[in-house]
Amino acid sequence: MTSSNVPPTSDQKFEDPLENYDPPNYEDPLEAALDSRAVSELQAQPCEIISADTTVADAVGQLAHLHHASLLIERDGKLVGMFTDRDLLDRVVLEYEACKDQPVSSVMTSDPVYVRETDSPAAVLAIMAVSGFRHVPVLAGDGAITGIVSPRRITEFLLEHSSPE
Repeated sequence: MTSSNVPPTSDQKFEDPLENYDPPNYEDPLEAALDSRAVSELQAQPCEIISADTTVADAVGQLAHLHHASLLIERDGKLVGMFTDRDLLDRVVLEYEACKDQPVSSVMTSDPVYVRETDSPAAVLAIMAVSGFRHVPVLAGDGAITGIVSPRRITEFLLEHSSPE
């Protein structure tokens, strides 16, 4: 018997633990799509990316000008946060004069939950449902920001793959 941590020697046969794996049997097209498709197929929206050093006033201005509900915040090319309409209401509105010249990193949601392009749409739904985030950033395998999944896009995906009753 071979240990799973020790590679087989030339006279031992490799035992594939997934050899008898049965693929999932989905009951409807939506279930199959949620599990077997990739987030990249959701056609995540392009998103506005700003530096963590951008002032709160400039970030608020961009939200208003672009009519977006969220901005992704990066530092050194990596996602470090999100600034959303909720952050604006919860952390900025009543203290605007005091914080308008501070970096947006002082009022953003730090270390946002994200998905990779190869994750399933079910992962996006789980994040939205469990964490309460309405917008979920999408990252490539190398950590580059590729887009954001909005409630509208996930709803469109659900409608596209639902079977009519």
